[in-house]
Amino acid sequence: MENAPSTNVSNENTSNINSETTWLILEEFVKLSGLDETKIMDLINEGSIKSKKEDNKIFIDATSGTSALVKRVESGLVSADMSGKELDPVFVEKTISTILGLHDKVVAAKDETISAFKNENTFLKDALISMQEVYDDDKKTMETLRAELERSRDEIEFMKRKYRLMWGKVSNMTEPK
Repeated sequence: MENAPSTNVSNENTSNINSETTWLILEEFVKLSGLDETKIMDLINEGSIKSKKEDNKIFIDATSGTSALVKRVESGLVSADMSGKELDPVFVEKTISTILGLHDKVVAAKDETISAFKNENTFLKDALISMQEVYDDDKKTMETLRAELERSRDEIEFMKRKYRLMWGKVSNMTEPK
């Protein structure tokens, strides 16, 4: 199952879709629902199922797809009941298993998304802690280098004074009296 981001939405049936929507590729939805691709496309066109197109692939919103299937089954059951025909138990069982399969996919995708967010948060937290440690180490190194630089400056000043004094005495000794 693929979880696609909700950007670049090209189908107008996707208004008000939040970022936590679970998307199924059309082919996978066809397998799970047992419907023909043309029937699913009809449902998309009439607005019963939310969809989007990305990278030349059509993605179906699992929640709206499940709702559309349930409504079709309910209307089918009502019309079958109204006409007095007996429902085929295999049909009912297949419909229920399709709905349960879609539900399981949605739950698995939700759990997978939550797990991915937790892993990402842990990674970001560890990266932030690591960056803070590097920053602290760099700060200590800079303080050490500043102190060393200051000592070196003091030593250079001391050496300059020392040589001035030494050369001053030497020049005084060489001066004619």
